[in-house]
Amino acid sequence: TGVYVSFNLAGSDTLATQLIEGAPIDLFLSADGAQMDRVATAGRIVLDTRQNLLANQLVVIVPADRGGTVTEPGDLTSASIRHIALGDPDAVPAGVYARAYLESIGLWETVAGKIVPTRDVRAVLAAVEAGNADTGFVYRTDLFNSKGVRLAFEVPLDEGGEIYYPAAVVTGAPSGAAAARFLEYLRSLAAKTAFEEAGFITMSADS
Repeated sequence: TGVYVSFNLAGSDTLATQLIEGAPIDLFLSADGAQMDRVATAGRIVLDTRQNLLANQLVVIVPADRGGTVTEPGDLTSASIRHIALGDPDAVPAGVYARAYLESIGLWETVAGKIVPTRDVRAVLAAVEAGNADTGFVYRTDLFNSKGVRLAFEVPLDEGGEIYYPAAVVTGAPSGAAAARFLEYLRSLAAKTAFEEAGFITMSADS
């Protein structure tokens, strides 16, 4: 198309704050609806362009060289599990989802003292890879980015929260028309195929 796309990659809360402070961005793709809500409340997105583009799933990981010490939620309470890494449960979407899940199954109070909060899911991945955490909560897609961890168990889709990735054109976008076309492209078959190969769940246009 001749349009150059420049990516600004960071945690959803960081990106939302940048947008609220007036960063000259054209399109916002968030890993959490709450962060998109923050930006919408600040009047920084074109509301009728907002749509859920992708979905994901929480999984629990352990170091690749570790045996089957964690195979179900109750194993997180074991004395052998001393450190559980997850994104900051007060700000990072994956951490928010993980805490809500642990609260829903009655384990949060039991394991809260083991929690190691991190700045994002990539930091969780790094902590488990390095053996600095015994286990951690990440997205299913993160398993595609590391050979140093393995899957311990998946959080059922109906228990791990509605993990949607909303996208929207930003109000006053410097290249608003191009942003709208790019968002349309992200719904194309080619884009959906790439997203699914990376482990994402793609959503219908009316989601």
